[in-house]
Amino acid sequence: MSRFRPRSSRAGLLALLALMLAACTTTPGHDQSEQAPLPGPILPPAFGGQEIVGRWGLAAYHKPEDRERTEVAARGQCKQPYVIAMGPTGGVIMHLADQPKPEELRLKGGPGGKTYVGPDGEAGGTQDREVVSFDGRVLILKWMDSEVQGRYGNMVYVRCAPEGEKRPPVKPKPKPKPAPKPAPKPAPAGT
Repeated sequence: MSRFRPRSSRAGLLALLALMLAACTTTPGHDQSEQAPLPGPILPPAFGGQEIVGRWGLAAYHKPEDRERTEVAARGQCKQPYVIAMGPTGGVIMHLADQPKPEELRLKGGPGGKTYVGPDGEAGGTQDREVVSFDGRVLILKWMDSEVQGRYGNMVYVRCAPEGEKRPPVKPKPKPKPAPKPAPKPAPAGT
C-alpha cells in the first residue's frame, strides 16, 4: 500500500476543512453584543423629492436677521435659476459642497421629524444638509459639516415661476389728477 493517499481524498479533506472554517462565525469568548450596533429604522422624509424639483433662485445667509433680505435676493436670481431635477433612481440632482458636477442625492428622514438632503447613507451625515424649513415656495438648507456651513451659510432656494411663464406685469399706480384750478373771481362791478 502506498504511503500517499489518493488526491481525491485530500481534496475532500480540504473541502471539509473549508466548510468547518466557514461555519465558525464567532471567536470563542467573543461576546456578540460588542459588535457594532445595527442602524436604526429608515425614517421617511417630511416630503418627497418631486416636491423640490424645479427652478429656484438661490442665495445664502449667515445671520438669522439676514434671512428676509436673502429671500428677496434669491428671488432675483430666477434670471439664472438653479435647477433641481429628478434622478434616475428617485433622488434629486443637486450639488454637494465644493463639487462642480451635480449628482443624485436622497431625501432622508431623521430623528425628531427632521429631513436631510445628501448622498446615500445614514441621515445627518457630514455631506448632508438639514432642511431648516420648506413651505413649497421657499426651501432653506443648513450644511451638517460645520466648516462647510461656515463658508456657505444657510442656502435659501426661492421657487421661480415656471419657465416661459411671465410674471404678471406690475400695474403702475395711476397718477393723481391735478386739483382743478380755482375759478377766477369775478371782477368787482363798477370798475
